[in-house]
Amino acid sequence: MSERAAPFYCPYCGDEDLRPSEEGHGSWECASCNRAFRLAFLGLLAKGLRRDRAGEGDTSI
Repeated sequence: MSERAAPFYCPYCGDEDLRPSEEGHGSWECASCNRAFRLAFLGLLAKGLRRDRAGEGDTSI
């Protein structure tokens, strides 16, 4: 898949006047608040995966 995922609104001001940035794939510019931001896909989460947090004791009874 080569389609670009487009955000629906700016994460800073909430406006919908967004344009792709020249900074590269996943970069967007908001014309309303004049900010630039980047979206990135980090990966898929395994369903039911539970990570143990460091420093927390066993909470089972």
